[in-house]
Amino acid sequence: MQLDDYSLARQKALAGEYPHQPLKGQIALVTGANSGIGEACARHAAAAGATVAINYVTMPEKADAIVSDIAGAGGLAASFRADVSDEMQVLSMYDEIRARFDTVDILVANAGLQRDAPLEAMTVMQWDTVMNVNLRGQFLCAREAAKEFQRRGPRTVSRALGKIICMSSVHQLIPWSGHVNYAASKGGVMLLMQSLAQELAGRTIRVNGIAPGAIATPINRPAWDTPAAEAKLLDLIPYNRVGVPDDIGRAAVWLSSDASDYVVGTTLFIDGGMTTFESFSTGG
Repeated sequence: MQLDDYSLARQKALAGEYPHQPLKGQIALVTGANSGIGEACARHAAAAGATVAINYVTMPEKADAIVSDIAGAGGLAASFRADVSDEMQVLSMYDEIRARFDTVDILVANAGLQRDAPLEAMTVMQWDTVMNVNLRGQFLCAREAAKEFQRRGPRTVSRALGKIICMSSVHQLIPWSGHVNYAASKGGVMLLMQSLAQELAGRTIRVNGIAPGAIATPINRPAWDTPAAEAKLLDLIPYNRVGVPDDIGRAAVWLSSDASDYVVGTTLFIDGGMTTFESFSTGG
């Protein structure tokens, strides 16, 4: 299979999926938005009517290309460089977004990475890098989003004061040998999301999570990029296809919209049934 092939023409076509513009007038910050799942979330948010702040830390040319496509399709976006694990960079990013777009209505806390190794070979640097980006980064971005929602008060563009989506993984539930740092970070994201939802719901700030399964992105290319690898991966997926970033982008729009206004503290698993544990389909 191939990665999603985004282009200006594709960006224009995405608008057809959202004729009622459910995010019109809202500002969406998507972290790690210059590739993979983050890119899909940014492109779908723009197609649904949002102005999009595209966060990146490397490959500025990719972020700029997404901004250009969104503008070419009639939308509005800008790119903002920040390492989400660095508190000062996160604070500066929010200041820059306010200066450009006045506020933020939606946070998709997507930025994440892997540094895989067997336990005995895993270094402290590998552990810390994953925990700092995947978990600390979500905490920092969510904290600043909650502050911003309350600073500017209610807006007529949404029933909620603000929306936060924490990007997790099926590995918040499924242990993953050889990836203990990644699995631990995603388990942390689950309880971060639930605790934030509990704390903030009374202020009409909705916090939810998305837990992707096997999605074809650059980060996991070896798992799906050959027929043999794809066949092995499909043994874990009852629905018998590998996911694509658009599957997550569509879900992020729904969770950001008023259509999901009563959804709070929930993780939406988008995994083709992976968390039903396909290996037990014949009785184990």
